[in-house]
Amino acid sequence: MFNVIVAGIASLFTDMSTEMVYPIIPLYLTTVLGAQPLIVGLIEGIAESMASLLKVFSGYWSDRMQRRKPIAILGYSGSMLGKVLLYVSTAWGWVFAGRLVDRFGKGVRNAPRDALIADSTPPDRRGVAFGLHRAFDSLGAAAGVIVAFLALRSVTGAHETGAFHRLFLLSLIPAGLGVAALFFIREVKLLCTPERKHLLAHWRDLPNKLKLFLVVVLLFALGNSSNQFLILRATHLGFSIPTALLLYLLYNLSYALLSCPVGQLSDRIGRKRVLVMGYLFYGLVYLGFAIARAPGWLWVLFGLYGLYSAFNEGTEKALVSEIAPPELRGTLIGLHSALTGIGLFPASLTAGALMTWKSAAPFYFGGALGLLAAVALIVVI
Repeated sequence: MFNVIVAGIASLFTDMSTEMVYPIIPLYLTTVLGAQPLIVGLIEGIAESMASLLKVFSGYWSDRMQRRKPIAILGYSGSMLGKVLLYVSTAWGWVFAGRLVDRFGKGVRNAPRDALIADSTPPDRRGVAFGLHRAFDSLGAAAGVIVAFLALRSVTGAHETGAFHRLFLLSLIPAGLGVAALFFIREVKLLCTPERKHLLAHWRDLPNKLKLFLVVVLLFALGNSSNQFLILRATHLGFSIPTALLLYLLYNLSYALLSCPVGQLSDRIGRKRVLVMGYLFYGLVYLGFAIARAPGWLWVLFGLYGLYSAFNEGTEKALVSEIAPPELRGTLIGLHSALTGIGLFPASLTAGALMTWKSAAPFYFGGALGLLAAVALIVVI
């Protein structure tokens, strides 16, 4: 478990850095730079989609090279550079560039890192391993949100531009610590040599059930827009910027505390059952965001949204890592993330357009697709 813990520490610091700035970006764009929700959706959709598409290629090359560590370090370094661009931003174009560079780093690092975790863990412990890693990740995110809350607790609008920029600068410290931690991870030597096939040839060779599962993942992603729209929803229902950050903190704490128990549950009862529950839960929680009128309900919904994330993210990675042959593990973990990203761009762009029309509309749409994906997953399984 040494590699799992080191990867977790690297993710803790990196996610602390990211979550110091991620939840405030839609507020910075809309209250300081005067951007519309559609611009928020455009930036997040393109940035996250690019990140996810890169994961399949970084995973593929880590399989070809039979080395995960150097690619992961490169990716973590890219995320640090993205924070620099946010610090110098004076218009939404700079924010766009910063998010692109930051998500480029995420796209490069995630598949090799997750493959390294799987390579380092026996099959019957992978649910716990990915759950533990997600717990480290979410604890770092929670710490980042706390720092953001303390830095912005008195912010009321555009006249506090300097507070945002100070926070962007401060986020570079944990980003650098995350890169440094990853140098201690141990490369795992694979016992098999990957076939030198073109990437598309690997897709043709996959079992039909795995292909159908990945199609369901894509369907789900079409309704799973950026979490930044949850924060905007909170401000539309009357929450101040600092209080909206506390809601996001509750989500991250819930996610962190539940990731390991849910990973253990998936080891015991199977990944597929846990994933179906996660998709169903997502659909119901998103519909809750749509129909909520009293601000108090958002405290409940953000906590429950953390439960959905605990059910879904680590379990999907564990399932894909088990299905994939060891020599293709990085490729298939990256392919899974790429399909998620293909759906994320239209999901976030649609959410931005729908929110410009009506605040609750993106959540009706996302909730309906979440429930549909749960039914489709049952059929495929």
